[in-house]
Amino acid sequence: MVYMFLANGFEEIEALYTLDLLRRAGIEVKTVGVNGKTATGSHQIPVICDITESEASLDDDFDMIILPGGMPGSTNLDNSSVVDSFITKANSEGKMICAICAAPFILGKRGLLRGKRATCFPGFEDQLLGAEIVDAGCVRDGSIITGRAMGAAHEFALEILGALAGNEVAQGMKKSILLK
Repeated sequence: MVYMFLANGFEEIEALYTLDLLRRAGIEVKTVGVNGKTATGSHQIPVICDITESEASLDDDFDMIILPGGMPGSTNLDNSSVVDSFITKANSEGKMICAICAAPFILGKRGLLRGKRATCFPGFEDQLLGAEIVDAGCVRDGSIITGRAMGAAHEFALEILGALAGNEVAQGMKKSILLK
């Protein structure tokens, strides 16, 4: 199971493209509303989340957490003690942590990118403390996947799908949605 945390001000495409692709592939993903049951994206699109952060349990058997970018969504994720607890648990147990756009700064400030390759939205590089910044749409280094921005949402989503279900499934999905 995957937890995708949505905070007010999240980037809609980064979140919903990834969510849609994973669910098409049969991956169980729960959206978690950090600011309540409804999260409103950075372009004022409201999304009804599956659960609120108070309903998310660290005792659940999850494989991955996903942190969409956008502003102020990334800052709102960073300020959540629940999100922090899930990041800490995922990191300590070697579970996958995925962040795109501005959200990789959340991992950088916690020291989780030290010695790792990573990418982010231009202008946030200095907050990826200790990371080797890579000029790419998506980068996977061990249990961390980072994405640059909305324009790389397909790369980010397919990399996540590959990590969860294997590259053959990801390539099959790429072909089925007619992505070159």
